[in-house]
Amino acid sequence: MHHTDLSPDVLGLLREGAVIPAHPLVLDAARQLDERRQRALTRYYLDAGVGGLAVGVHTTQFAIRDVGLYEPVLKLAAEEARAWTDRPLVMVAGLCGSTEQAIREAKIAVANGYHAGLLSLAAMKGSDVDALIAHCEAVSREIPLIGFYLQSAVGGMTLGVDFWQRFATIDNVVAIKVAPFHRYRTLDVARGVALARAEDRVTLYTGNDDHIVLDLVTPFDVRRGNAETARVRFRGGLLGHWSVWTSKAVDLMKRCRAAREAGHVDADLLALDARVTDCNAAFFDVANNFHGCIAGCHEVLRLQGLLEGIWCLDPEEGLGPGQKAEIDRVRVEHADLGDDDFVRANLERWLA
Repeated sequence: MHHTDLSPDVLGLLREGAVIPAHPLVLDAARQLDERRQRALTRYYLDAGVGGLAVGVHTTQFAIRDVGLYEPVLKLAAEEARAWTDRPLVMVAGLCGSTEQAIREAKIAVANGYHAGLLSLAAMKGSDVDALIAHCEAVSREIPLIGFYLQSAVGGMTLGVDFWQRFATIDNVVAIKVAPFHRYRTLDVARGVALARAEDRVTLYTGNDDHIVLDLVTPFDVRRGNAETARVRFRGGLLGHWSVWTSKAVDLMKRCRAAREAGHVDADLLALDARVTDCNAAFFDVANNFHGCIAGCHEVLRLQGLLEGIWCLDPEEGLGPGQKAEIDRVRVEHADLGDDDFVRANLERWLA
């Protein structure tokens, strides 16, 4: 599938920039898929006003592939999205592994109605740029691609300007999720896209949980030679963090977009960056080098009643030392950024 095959509504939404939460996996106490709550979680995101869903990604747990849940979970989310709303959505499937595996997953994604693949390169660690680009080109023949700059603490690798320039040149690349949690590496992506002259085709999505607000309001000026400057911006967010407190994430995106369009970013909005980052530090367990990054999101959803427990496929994966206390702290100190009232008002309907 080529990006020109996408409906104008979906492609327009992707390029305008949307809130796309990374969809968690919901398990019961036996660590089996809890289909009822998995569907309820999808309904929560849709009613929160998201512009798309990312499924089969890091927050969904890469290990779903090891237990035969990759296609069932993708299928559940796509079915529920079609049944729950008729507005356009950007459906993103996580793609992992070797070229053969990523192509196989891309075909599954297309067959289930997904519009783009978020390509993790973690399995290609140690490959040179030529091999990485060949891998990306092969997968791009199956589905429009969203690049993924994954932070090193959870398996990502360092990728320079040369890689991102060549990646952005691939015709079926439509976006890049930028999540190295590193300003210099974030700038490398912006430079690569600008040097490829692809800034109108390749939309930047922030995944920098330590810089969400600033990414969404800051212009990046990139020099192309001595006489030309390209202005590159993040248009949307594709985030694990936005799998919780999602209705307020949608509000935050609207506020950032309005500020960009007005050409004025007020101090209160800039100051919000630190508060959002404080919440992310708790949710993603920064104090323990991201050990509890998935379980932390589960815990927030559990406290709201959307999940029954924080179970992950790996029994060793859970909250880090002190993380529970940090989550409880930010839920009190930043309660206005949460959406407990929204969930409380709709939970019964989502679980029906």
